[in-house]
Amino acid sequence: MLVSEPAVNRVIDDVRLKADDFYLDRHRSIYAVMVELYGADKPCDQLTVNEALAGAGLLDEVGGKNYVFELSAKVSAPGNVRHHAEIVKEHSLLRRLLDTSHQIGTWVNEREAPATELSERAEALLFNVAHKEQAGDFRRLNEVLDDEVDRLHRLATGDLRSSGTNTGFIRLDEMTGGFQPSNLIIVAARPSVGKSAFVANIAENVAVGEGKSVAFFSLEMSEIELAQRFIASQSGIPGDRLRKGKISANDKSREWKKVIEACNKLDQAPLFIDVTSDLGLLALRAKARRLHAQEQKRNGVGLSLIIVDYLQLMRMDESKSSMVEKVGQISRGLKLLANELELPVVALSQLSRANESRPDKRPVLSDLRDSGNIEQDADLVAFLYREDVYRRDPNERDGTAEVIIAKHRNGPVGMAPMAFMATIPKFVEPAPEHPAGEGSPAAVRAETEEAGY
Repeated sequence: MLVSEPAVNRVIDDVRLKADDFYLDRHRSIYAVMVELYGADKPCDQLTVNEALAGAGLLDEVGGKNYVFELSAKVSAPGNVRHHAEIVKEHSLLRRLLDTSHQIGTWVNEREAPATELSERAEALLFNVAHKEQAGDFRRLNEVLDDEVDRLHRLATGDLRSSGTNTGFIRLDEMTGGFQPSNLIIVAARPSVGKSAFVANIAENVAVGEGKSVAFFSLEMSEIELAQRFIASQSGIPGDRLRKGKISANDKSREWKKVIEACNKLDQAPLFIDVTSDLGLLALRAKARRLHAQEQKRNGVGLSLIIVDYLQLMRMDESKSSMVEKVGQISRGLKLLANELELPVVALSQLSRANESRPDKRPVLSDLRDSGNIEQDADLVAFLYREDVYRRDPNERDGTAEVIIAKHRNGPVGMAPMAFMATIPKFVEPAPEHPAGEGSPAAVRAETEEAGY
């Protein structure tokens, strides 16, 4: 780097070598000065580096001017700088792994916590070493602003469609900007409203429509039930008919072709399902972490979304005295997982019956069951509401639904209209002329037929 200007770019931008990757303190100081010079668009030769070290009062600590000149004199082939930088990074990683193993050994020897908790803590620590080498470092505001200006420019020019993971529902994405990285999103509803179907639709839209990786933890449904729902949603064939086999298996039949086409789409989707019924927080975080690392190797990005269906079914910590504390611990753990992996985590939650005693049965934040810290930890709380659930006459049920954004830490609250196709089951967006509350069975059927379902 001292003798070749192109080498500076390869090390800092391509390999992303950090000052802490060097073993000797003097080399850390010299490299840090070179990074500052590069950031200021100044040359990084022997004279400028010595001058910068002197200005910072570090020249004597690194061995004086002669040491810097000696370093440049030892260069054998500047063209191999990338390989040399990767060697430094490799040794740095090995040292961090060694330090981590010592720390884990100390935890075990001192019996700081139960074995299951120590195992999860150790896995988290090793994950951070391998994938988040500088995750805990401070960043200057100007660095954050540079990233944000670049993101805003790409949004304005259309190079970036949204700042988060799109749900596939246009109105909802307009309100939220997509589900944002590091956010915990709570989707809550009373039983039989369709919250499992709603998040399954989102998982499809992200994995099938966008080709992004999704982890779907279902603590309520089996793999077969989920597969049937996904096939029904993609093919438009009612789920009850699929379950009972009431479709023609003739290769030339229209319905069978729809089933095959749906399966072909789903086959290519990076949608990962876990149906462990007795799943605890530590196990969920460990599984998500491993899958994220696996997908990072495959696509360079990792997971784009994690869905948990649903929060109150997760195995609770029996040491907690109340259900509120137990649920609060899980919501906090899911928020930490979202922060750790820098992706949105969607968790379903039940609602209490309080809304059913009110004339307007639309949920409010206080209706969250065993809320504890759910409302506090969540960055976004969305309620799924269907007025026709409370209508006794099936002929009066028009399929209209609402997604009510009741809390949005970084944006507006409001309502996104939906139409629910109960036979599939699937949520779709109604046409503008049939907003929620004003639709009809015929209108919903017309909209879904137009959409190809």
